[in-house]
Amino acid sequence: MPATPRSPDLVPLLAPRSVAIVGLSTKPGSAGLVVLRNLLDAGFDGALHLVGRSGGEVNGRIVRTSVAELPGGVDLAILLVPSDAVLDTVRACVERGVRGAVCFASGFAETGEEGRTLQQRIAETARAGGLALLGPNTIGFFNSVAGFHVSMVELVLPPKLRPEDGPAVAVVAQSGGIGVHVSASLRARGVPVSYVLTTGNEALVGLSEALTFLADDLSTRTAVVYAEQIRSAPEVLAAFGRMRAAGKRVVLLHPGRSAGAQVAARSHTGALAGNHGAMRLAAERAGVLVVDSLEEAIDLGQLMLRFPQPPVGGLGLITASGALCGIALDYLEPLGLEMPPMSAPQVEALREQLPAYTPPRNPLDLGTLIGPRPELITLGVAAEQDDPAIGSLLVSLPMPSPAIAPVWLDAFLRGMEGRTKPVIFVMQNEDMPLPTTLVERAARAGTVVMRSPERALRALASFTRYGRLQAEWQDGTAPAGLPPGDLPALSSGTLPEWQGKQLLAAAGLATPPGALARTLDDALAVAARIGYPVVMKAQAAALAHKTEAGGVLLDIDGEAALRQGWQRLHDNIARHAPGLALDGVLIETMAAKGLELVVGAVRDAQWGPVLMVGLGGIWIEALGDVRLLGPDLPHAAIVSRLRSLRGAKLLQGFRGAPAVDLDAVARAVSTIGTLMLQRPEIAEIDVNPLLAYGPAGPERGVLALDALVVVR
Repeated sequence: MPATPRSPDLVPLLAPRSVAIVGLSTKPGSAGLVVLRNLLDAGFDGALHLVGRSGGEVNGRIVRTSVAELPGGVDLAILLVPSDAVLDTVRACVERGVRGAVCFASGFAETGEEGRTLQQRIAETARAGGLALLGPNTIGFFNSVAGFHVSMVELVLPPKLRPEDGPAVAVVAQSGGIGVHVSASLRARGVPVSYVLTTGNEALVGLSEALTFLADDLSTRTAVVYAEQIRSAPEVLAAFGRMRAAGKRVVLLHPGRSAGAQVAARSHTGALAGNHGAMRLAAERAGVLVVDSLEEAIDLGQLMLRFPQPPVGGLGLITASGALCGIALDYLEPLGLEMPPMSAPQVEALREQLPAYTPPRNPLDLGTLIGPRPELITLGVAAEQDDPAIGSLLVSLPMPSPAIAPVWLDAFLRGMEGRTKPVIFVMQNEDMPLPTTLVERAARAGTVVMRSPERALRALASFTRYGRLQAEWQDGTAPAGLPPGDLPALSSGTLPEWQGKQLLAAAGLATPPGALARTLDDALAVAARIGYPVVMKAQAAALAHKTEAGGVLLDIDGEAALRQGWQRLHDNIARHAPGLALDGVLIETMAAKGLELVVGAVRDAQWGPVLMVGLGGIWIEALGDVRLLGPDLPHAAIVSRLRSLRGAKLLQGFRGAPAVDLDAVARAVSTIGTLMLQRPEIAEIDVNPLLAYGPAGPERGVLALDALVVVR
């Protein structure tokens, strides 16, 4: 087999020593002259070559008429040619040994099949020639490490990074507009930005190549990624892994989570998970913080840069408004972030400093005291930061005048000395501009300053959720493998229930006692062995909805009822699906009542297995109260997800019902996850209902009452 081409080297592309602008027009205001001016204004002092069909001269520089006239081995070619000339130009660049290229032209994969085919030919040519191609349909890139920027619009040049700026954020976006928006927002907050890479159509250089480069870049600590489409999940996940191995964080915004945009699979799991849910689980497993909005992408990019260690504890709040305390409590509840009571040592430390009408607690309302006594901000910050139950802190203060803001910031910074828990300093009154000196002072101190307390609360809640997710993977025990013994061979397609249950039973998941009966005599023998009452279920791979077809009969309480039921069941199937041949009838013990749950799994074509657990039976149709899980989630984390269901009260014992054995449910979930990991031919598993009982008594643990298994 031929060797797989190596990932392209992005150093010549992003930090070239020699550049050729190809497709230059000498007409005033042309894109080529704008690109040239940007390079020169940024101080590029390497070899610079110009290529334009009409030749001529620009400011004493000769314009060659062909790429063939370039010297060999130019680092970067900036292509300003139209779409129909790109392929020939890339071929010419490869022949001259050009190492990197940026292609601005549109009219490729985004236009349809013909454009997609042309783009593929361009990519194959570049890959074979070792040419790192960015684009097409890109707006270029910004490299603030080297002070080298490629763009067709006149730039207000971003500042070149200085050693004193410290680690920086890189922005990687498939949309140029989003990339510029995120980077400009970060810079406006005083956040250093190392690179802005807009990857466009990603014919060759895409998200994975960009992140692989950033993993080795000494200036970058955090990357904010905007992905409209992830073209190769394995490559992107591997790049996420390289970033994590390098001690770097990734914030990902990937639109498309709307369930209405998903194509439902056969099972409940597939319908409720969707591609976006699968992506989120896989990315989070790889150490990525997935966000749902541009605001969060910007806020979390800044937070993760300033505070590399994510929080796991609750939130501390210091404010000068009692109303904000109530607003914050309401806002945090649906976000899953709590405000724990202040610990006794911190209460005592503050009690001596506060008047009797201002109790030391969390949230801490300092009211009008901070006007004459800003040192109370210092004391409050120190107390909340030193509280072991608090993982992050929000200090949200009104700004009655710009003059008071620096005083309160200084008091805040004194409280933060030697302390490192994530914190956001909010100066309210959003429409009143902050003094430039305050923004600069906060940036030098590494302080995250925001204007909206609600936006800050959402950011800290997301950061804490991320920290807790990562802690679950690090602290948990990996699920055990399947029990010894061979699993049954699986035929392709949708398995009838009896075969699906054979698979589950072999994997260690309990199913009702029973067997497949192919004749009435078989059915009578099975029922006599397991005891009445029994359930009768028609079995055929093509019979997906047995109940609607009259193929399920319950509470068969004796031999006579079974004989009558046998005939009735076959008559029902003949009316519903004439000519359908049954495998037989599954005869099982009538299970005692328990809490109906659903546990399922679906194998996403890009991201791999996704598990789902929630209330089953009719409840999944009515409420959709489910949680999505990774297939190898540790046991304690599965129990935690169960307790987070909206209907979790039902698990704890409700109106006289016994509490459910959560450990048994978690083991069932883990068993299905392990099946998906160890048997890649399984596309879907749907157990609905999974009956859950208490941990003791005649009925205990869990029982898989129905099973759908689809095999690729």
